[in-house]
Amino acid sequence: MIVPPQMTIGSLNQITPEADTKQNSDLDMEQFLMIISKAMSMPSLDGGSGGGGGNETDYIGQMVQFGMLNQMQELTETMQTTMLMTQQQQALSMVGKEVTLKTDADQLVSGAVEKVRFDNGYATIQVNGAQYSLNSIIEVGA
Repeated sequence: MIVPPQMTIGSLNQITPEADTKQNSDLDMEQFLMIISKAMSMPSLDGGSGGGGGNETDYIGQMVQFGMLNQMQELTETMQTTMLMTQQQQALSMVGKEVTLKTDADQLVSGAVEKVRFDNGYATIQVNGAQYSLNSIIEVGA
């Protein structure tokens, strides 16, 4: 995070009162706007009209970039959740179906999917009493 030279670490602590519950890299739009407004309200060292070492267009550009970054992070989280849910549904639909799997030792295993397990949201299937990840499946039968 770029801190204008006029701002001190102490003033940043006042802006982020919940700093002990968030990581240092977590900064929401409201906190970002508070930093920008504090920087713009400070007198410029060169006597120009913009405060805090940058002009207003610099701050607007930074705000747009910050907003886009937040939206990209939210989109990534949504896509990860959707991917996990899709994988879970696929695994559940395979219960009772015949599958052929390729093990880590490049051996083929065939059998019916006995059950599905979830570990941290990721689905695994049980065939012939052993657990396999979904990416081990090479063929699904009726």
